[in-house]
Amino acid sequence: MELQKVQRTTLTMKEAAEYLGISYWLVNQLVRRKQIPCSKVGGKYLFRVQALEEYLEKMEQQSIS
Repeated sequence: MELQKVQRTTLTMKEAAEYLGISYWLVNQLVRRKQIPCSKVGGKYLFRVQALEEYLEKMEQQSIS
């Protein structure tokens, strides 16, 4: 019997920065200011891809309103 590979739905801070196209430093600052959705698990910050998509949509809407 083969085990199914688990598909990750979270990103590390470095991966989130790459995903968003911004610097690691800026992601770190957004986390410190509580301006970006994330979870702290075992000393690491994790970002759900879906939450980042929603964050981007929210920021786009704010830019045009």
